[in-house]
Amino acid sequence: VDDGFYYSRYPAPKGSEFSAENTFHSVYYHKIGTDQSEDRLVFRNDQEPNRYHFAYATEDQKFLILSTSTGTDGNSIHFLNLENPKAIWQELIGGFNTRSSVVDYTNGRFLVLTDSNAPKYRLAGISSEDTSNWVDIIPESEDLLEGVNATGGQLFATYLRNACNAVVRMDLDGGNPKEIQLPNAAGSTGGFGGKANATETFYAFTSFTYPTSIYRYDIATGESALFVAPVVDFDPEQFESKQVWFESKDGTEVPMFIVHKKGLEMDGERPTYLYAYGGFNISLTPSFSPSLLLLLENNGVYAMPNLRGGGEFGEDWHEAGMLLKKQNVFDDFIAAGEYLINSGYTRSERLAIAGGSNGGLLVGATMTQRPELAAVAFPAVGVMDMLRYHQFTIGWGWIPEYGCADSSKADFLNLAGYSPYHNLAPGTAYPATMVTTADHDDRVVPAHSFKFAARLQACQSGQRPALIRIEKNAGHGAGKPTSKILDEQADKWAFMFHEMGLEP
Repeated sequence: VDDGFYYSRYPAPKGSEFSAENTFHSVYYHKIGTDQSEDRLVFRNDQEPNRYHFAYATEDQKFLILSTSTGTDGNSIHFLNLENPKAIWQELIGGFNTRSSVVDYTNGRFLVLTDSNAPKYRLAGISSEDTSNWVDIIPESEDLLEGVNATGGQLFATYLRNACNAVVRMDLDGGNPKEIQLPNAAGSTGGFGGKANATETFYAFTSFTYPTSIYRYDIATGESALFVAPVVDFDPEQFESKQVWFESKDGTEVPMFIVHKKGLEMDGERPTYLYAYGGFNISLTPSFSPSLLLLLENNGVYAMPNLRGGGEFGEDWHEAGMLLKKQNVFDDFIAAGEYLINSGYTRSERLAIAGGSNGGLLVGATMTQRPELAAVAFPAVGVMDMLRYHQFTIGWGWIPEYGCADSSKADFLNLAGYSPYHNLAPGTAYPATMVTTADHDDRVVPAHSFKFAARLQACQSGQRPALIRIEKNAGHGAGKPTSKILDEQADKWAFMFHEMGLEP
């Protein structure tokens, strides 16, 4: 709002701040220019310690929106009329069975992006006077409706088509749709925010070979113009990216992006970096990374599959890789590696597998299930103990995604079946591994990586090293200083090339 902002925080935990459970998430209002100790408590539920709460105001500042969730899957929404000092919270969407967010408020209706009765999402208009009165503004379609912005009297709908973005502008009632011409058909975009009376908006665009650039979009003319672009010393015309589809263990077709130099000989000798995530309804889309240039300019291959568990194809795709179906994610990743080998891009001795957080779990599980698949593994800030993860910091919030070993026999057996720490086997030749974590990670506590690395070293029967890299004075990754990122990337690529016997 005009003189401050709403934010959420936890009270100081009882016990270790890096491992004790975080509870009673609360919403506060901070007035700019005042001390944080003066911040006003806006919302806290003293009866439900294990819930997340996030608040934000509509663009006209008439309503405060409160989103509440019990974990990472599903949320409820309430609203408060800020113009009425005696107003109380009212329910807009109850329960925790759908994912919904309020885009804006206009013409007496909340514009709500939701997967309610729409696994690929729709935009609904919900009356503030009668919240049972819903109308479809943007109906569900074949493409995933990833986000919507209301700017300059228009709606900007961002879709995901085979893991690449497309943007369609339309009137506030969903009429007169027109697709916006983006710089490239195979990339990612974000932005299109602004006020109701805006005459222009801005968006970012990136792809594997297109450094993130900012564009100004004129709402009246529908024209985009480059606003700012980074200076990167590389020629994008030397590289190519493509999307292929491969068959997973159960016959499911899974897409994968592959990037390399144009004309590169596929003789099975290319150093290949296979990166994925596969969870929490999170989508991996094309983006530019200067760090990858070291790999690509040294005749390497970068591969990024869109595994089940992600959000690339809607809630059905997500649900196919969660809870008791989590093994599908590992099968997809293994099949991606096999595709790269069988298609002549690389061989096991030149393949590295990588992922962070839930992706670190992915790498750990793949190492234990197929230790011979890759020569090098990079499990970063991973969830490695699936039987006890819920006992630390906000681990309880992941139960809707993973299940809980304390909840049922089925969950216990499922988690024990793939928990990376518990499935390391003595006398096994594992890949050269660099486990990475940070001493102040309170998202995935470093104990996961500590114990996994220690047991890996004890179980390793091969000649390849099992190392752990612990970043000091850093957390899960967000906000990490550029200097630390550069050091970590340098260590990673040096380790990979060394273990593959290559000179970059």
